Amino acid sequence: MDAIAYGLLVLTSLPPLVPNSALLVTAGVLASQGHASLPLILLVTAGSALVGDLLMYLTARRFGGPARSWMRRRPRRRALLDWTLHHIQRYGLPFVIGVRFLPSGRIAGALASGVVRYPVRTYVIGAGIAEALWATYSVGLGYLGSAAAGDPLYAAGIGIGVSCAVAAAGSGLQWAARRRAPRATAVRSACGTEPLAPTNGAGEAEGGGSVPDGHGGCAEAVAAPESHPGPP
Repeated sequence: MDAIAYGLLVLTSLPPLVPNSALLVTAGVLASQGHASLPLILLVTAGSALVGDLLMYLTARRFGGPARSWMRRRPRRRALLDWTLHHIQRYGLPFVIGVRFLPSGRIAGALASGVVRYPVRTYVIGAGIAEALWATYSVGLGYLGSAAAGDPLYAAGIGIGVSCAVAAAGSGLQWAARRRAPRATAVRSACGTEPLAPTNGAGEAEGGGSVPDGHGGCAEAVAAPESHPGPP
């Protein structure tokens, strides 16, 4: 691979909406055949993806209001943002890592982390681990497939097929997880509040006070059984 090929890896890994699974699998195949450096491919791919994540995070951190507005323009994006905000607050670093592997999770995770002002250092660690795993997995499909099958086209086909299957499984898991929390969404809607307020990274709202956790007075009022007057 020459410099142009490595530049293509950067251009397709840094932006969040450019599909490059086939390119990464092909790069792994070429590395298996000795036509490219595997460590350099992994470094370029993971590094450029991490830079893209940081740009989205810093943009959302600086312009939290417009980022929220953009994500809320469509029902699917709004539901994804609300779900991601809630889970980042609840699970922290493990979720920052895991959300990268869900459909649209790279965008939602970066924007949600910036909106709630998740600590920069912790986000960089989580995003770095996630992108290293993603690059290793994506390029490794082509590398190991080529080494095992011996046929570059066959190995590339297997790698792309596995990537699609994993993406489909991630979509199913994400849909199931969001379906398990309809009651919490209904409670927040009944309260007339946003799912989560932006925080300063320490669990406190930017304007002071604590972030509502869905279990406050309004939620208790919604969940409380109706009372009936006793006999006269």
